[in-house]
Amino acid sequence: MKSACTEDSAASALKNLPFPENEEESALFKTIGWVSAGLGAVALGLFIGRELRQRYKFNRRTPYDFYSHSGDEEDVDFGLGT
Repeated sequence: MKSACTEDSAASALKNLPFPENEEESALFKTIGWVSAGLGAVALGLFIGRELRQRYKFNRRTPYDFYSHSGDEEDVDFGLGT
C-alpha cells in the first residue's frame, strides 16, 4: 500500500521536469531523435563494415599484391625497354 506522501512527491517531481507542454512539440522532438539515432546507426555500420572489409582484403593478399603495379587497370608503357 502506497502512502499519499510518496504519490504527491512523485507528481511534483514530474511537474518540474522540462517536458514540452505541447503534444506536437513532443512528437517533433521524438521524430528528430529517432532520425538522428538511425543516422548514427547507419554511420556506425558503414564504418565497421569498411574496417572489416579492409582487414579481410589485407589478410587475403597474394604474392602478386607486393609488386608496385599490382591491381592497376591501366597499361604501363614506361620501363618496358621498348
